[in-house]
Amino acid sequence: MAASETLGAKWTRLMNRVQARRATWARPATAFISSPEPRTIGSFARGRQLCAGNFLFAGHLLQEPQALIWDLDSPDHAFASELQGFAWLDDLAAVGDLAARQTAQAWVWGWIDRYGTGRGPGWTPDLTGRRLIRWINHALFLLMGQDKPASDAFYRSLGQQTLFLGKRWEAAQPGLPRFEALTGLIYAGLALEGMQDNVGHATRALSRECDARISGDGLLPTRNPEELLEVFTLLTWAATALSEAGRSPGDSHWLAIERIAPTLRTLRHADGGLARFHGGGRGLEGRLDNALANSGIKGRAPDGLSMGYARLSAGRTSVIIDASPPPSGAASPNAHASTLAFELTSGRRPLIVNCGSGETFGADWRRAGRATPSHSTLVIAAESSARLGPAGAQEEWLVGGPKNVPIQLSHASDGLRFEGGHDGYLSRFGLMHARTIEMTFDGRGIAGEEMLLSLEDADKRRFDKALDATRLAGIKYQIHFHLHPDADAALDMGGQAVSIALRSGEIWVFRHDARAQITLEPSVYLEKGRLKPRATKQIVLSGHAMEYATRIRWSLAKAQDTPISIRDLADGASYAEDED
Repeated sequence: MAASETLGAKWTRLMNRVQARRATWARPATAFISSPEPRTIGSFARGRQLCAGNFLFAGHLLQEPQALIWDLDSPDHAFASELQGFAWLDDLAAVGDLAARQTAQAWVWGWIDRYGTGRGPGWTPDLTGRRLIRWINHALFLLMGQDKPASDAFYRSLGQQTLFLGKRWEAAQPGLPRFEALTGLIYAGLALEGMQDNVGHATRALSRECDARISGDGLLPTRNPEELLEVFTLLTWAATALSEAGRSPGDSHWLAIERIAPTLRTLRHADGGLARFHGGGRGLEGRLDNALANSGIKGRAPDGLSMGYARLSAGRTSVIIDASPPPSGAASPNAHASTLAFELTSGRRPLIVNCGSGETFGADWRRAGRATPSHSTLVIAAESSARLGPAGAQEEWLVGGPKNVPIQLSHASDGLRFEGGHDGYLSRFGLMHARTIEMTFDGRGIAGEEMLLSLEDADKRRFDKALDATRLAGIKYQIHFHLHPDADAALDMGGQAVSIALRSGEIWVFRHDARAQITLEPSVYLEKGRLKPRATKQIVLSGHAMEYATRIRWSLAKAQDTPISIRDLADGASYAEDED
């Protein structure tokens, strides 16, 4: 299997190289036929850092003032891919001054000089699609002040990349890479002289991908919320570009947008950021709101699961729970063992979080971030509810995870209730994990209950065997509640509670029923765009399961003197309710 995959990857690289060389022999496209409209959103702060020679990509920082970006010695493939995809052009355009424009121009024409002949790592369908979108979006910014030879070289390179993409888009991996390739092909076909023939078949192919990759409830097989946002953004960009050119997106294209928008609203916390599950982060600031606004879709998902997640929301508080089996097989190389984990946000302030994806911090952090102890849920014997493949494998798929995850959403006497369970530990310990989370109608109180259960005779025998292996000391469990780094936590009430202060001024108090030992321990927050993990804390309830049924109760509530409404302007922006 590994040998055939390696052979296939080599063949793909070879054909990419062949078609790239062939494309650069052509002399296509001499102008735009439509005026490009920038749609991408960049970071002003990151643009300033790039102008100063601070290059932070894929978790690596290179400080090379005055350096041409293509002279950097890339630490790894991920770093090189981020350079070649040109998403950083959004950041320079966000700065928009003379120095930023001159930097962008030097780097774009530097790429044309060095890689424009079909060489280098950037000639893959997904990176080419990403690059074309940025070049077209920011063409007016880039071409300002350029002479005719430079403009001709720019147009010629755009055309050559479009020809390559027209031949090789099908070689992009299914999912986000193929959506990037097809959106780039549509963009280029609509904008560039002589490239219109690409639009029709790219539009039809994009509709087919929507049918194949996006299920009826807005589901991606990877269940990665940030990846869903990226796909949704590309689909809205493509639909807007087609509509402005007097063309109609395919029915499947529109239906996919209509399915995804309500799902993203379910996966969005009260502060506007996405829930951080299965390799995804919070999403680039402003991209979610912008994409939802561009889509024109106002509806919300009906009660129940959206892409396998449950949401409880009241007042200024949101709870999002991973309430389905984890991705499996080819969809799982970035999946996490996070079943029944939850995140909680109050207003603009995340409170309970998962550690997140450690992908940009190296292989060890990546594996650690995928394990169950890195999520806000229960762990038995320090083992994950789903196991990872062997370290160093080409694709570290998730294996042996929960198969049966029954859930129910209902109304409690004074609020909302989630009830769920999973069998991820059943084969090893004979125990089901069941979790109940209730939220009051005002969002000021959360009550939780964890249960470890052996129900069937076979499960009880398995539990007895696991218990015997501990010499009747009990099967150890821990319930993790990872805190956001901006939350200030301290043990209170003689060590029987934890007080948590948010920067908004809110105080939350965590209590439990004394059936487990409570500790406040170190944790990490794995955040994309930073050089290293951020130190934080976690609340841990520890105990031992000695019987066929073990129950632990906990609660998290705002202190009584916390106001109902707080004007939270600490970061220079006002709080907005979770509405569009």
